[in-house]
Amino acid sequence: MAASVCRVGSTVGRALAKTHRPILLSLRRGQASVSYAQSLLGAPETRLTTLDNGLRVASEETGHATCTVGLWISAGSRYESEKNNGAGFFLEHMAFKGTKKHPQTALEQQVESMGAHLSAYTSREHTAYYMKTLTKDLPKAVELLSEVVQSCSLNEAEIEQQRSVVLRELEEVESNLQEVCLDLLHSTAFQGTALGHSVLGPSSSARNLTRQDLVDYVNSHYKAPRMVLAAAGGVSHDELVGLAKSHFSGVSFEYEGDAVPVLSPCRFTGSEIRMRDDALPLAHIAIAVEGASAASPDIVPLMVANAIIGSYDLTYGGGKHLSSRLARLAVEDNLCHSFQAFHSSYSDTGLLGIYFVADKNNIDDMMHWSQNAWMNLCTTVTESDVARGRNALKASLVGQLNGTTPICDDIGRHILNYGRRIPLAEWDARIDAVTPKMVRDICSKYIYDKCPAVAAVGPVEQLPDYNRMRSAMYWLRF
Repeated sequence: MAASVCRVGSTVGRALAKTHRPILLSLRRGQASVSYAQSLLGAPETRLTTLDNGLRVASEETGHATCTVGLWISAGSRYESEKNNGAGFFLEHMAFKGTKKHPQTALEQQVESMGAHLSAYTSREHTAYYMKTLTKDLPKAVELLSEVVQSCSLNEAEIEQQRSVVLRELEEVESNLQEVCLDLLHSTAFQGTALGHSVLGPSSSARNLTRQDLVDYVNSHYKAPRMVLAAAGGVSHDELVGLAKSHFSGVSFEYEGDAVPVLSPCRFTGSEIRMRDDALPLAHIAIAVEGASAASPDIVPLMVANAIIGSYDLTYGGGKHLSSRLARLAVEDNLCHSFQAFHSSYSDTGLLGIYFVADKNNIDDMMHWSQNAWMNLCTTVTESDVARGRNALKASLVGQLNGTTPICDDIGRHILNYGRRIPLAEWDARIDAVTPKMVRDICSKYIYDKCPAVAAVGPVEQLPDYNRMRSAMYWLRF
């Protein structure tokens, strides 16, 4: 059954760990190939329809024999309080434990009989339930998804059983130092605000959350205007809209006492948090500044800037011939085992940073060259650097959409973030418009002389004092 019904762990680290295969940009064998530009213009259109209750239905028809359909909801740990932090993650565990119509065994048998894959994930601002199945089984998939979201049984005995499962998963996450480090980064960067909450929540929440807490969370956040029914693959948009009307027209759009959940403002705080443990073999360190929001026009230049810094892992070939300057330094001077430039964007803010794993004796050097890479972006980035960054970013954006599931996820998140699906052709044009001056100006706005947030786990004795790291965020220039 594990192959059919599962959950997806939801942390920032998941985004950093993804590996993508390039999408095929040519026609079938025996036919003439098409150019990159032609393939972008020939991409299927994403159609969007809004139901009377405010629920949005979006789809992209690709002609595949399979499809992915899912429900994306504006709900996550940022909407939780100190008291119920972890409720969304707990609900994710409860989602496949049966509905009012189908007990757990019957639900699993329904999914198995279709050869489908039912999954879910929770992030800081979004929750998703989705299913990959054969195109002919789309009606049944939408029906099951509607039951999982609207009619989850939330049986008291099942809740008690899941407590131990959630606590065990919390223990397992502690061994994933990348996730621990990036969660700590959020907790210090957005300390005192809801964005600092962990998606999984503390162990105290897992022990104390009640059925009523979960019911209140669903009643507050699972409203039609906050939902997107997205699909990709061999789907007909008109059919999907009909299915949505059949199964989701009853989803409420009214709030009790007009208590509409709104995101509380988040405040970035330059600060640090260190968890020193000399028994660990490697140090995991992240440094970040406040980045742009998902809908900010500055997002594309910052994505190009991150592509210029790039990433590195010991398993990479190329050695000193790697295109990223920081990667070449990492190889030649044995600075680290891996590093990754990242940008986690949210509805009104973001985190722009570099995460690296290094030996305890190379932390100081790696931190120096990481901050030096930032300063180069603000002051001396060249046309050749930007051209390379643009190409790398384009390849990354196209390579992510390598199947119906990532395309469906892209549609759902875009509708929630932007109110529409931004086509690849538009991304391509915005990336081409980025110039070296734009990169220098935008990076200076977000990085230069800003207070960073730093999180470090492991043998981190050599990590420089915070004041020294802060002083490396600018250069004395005449």
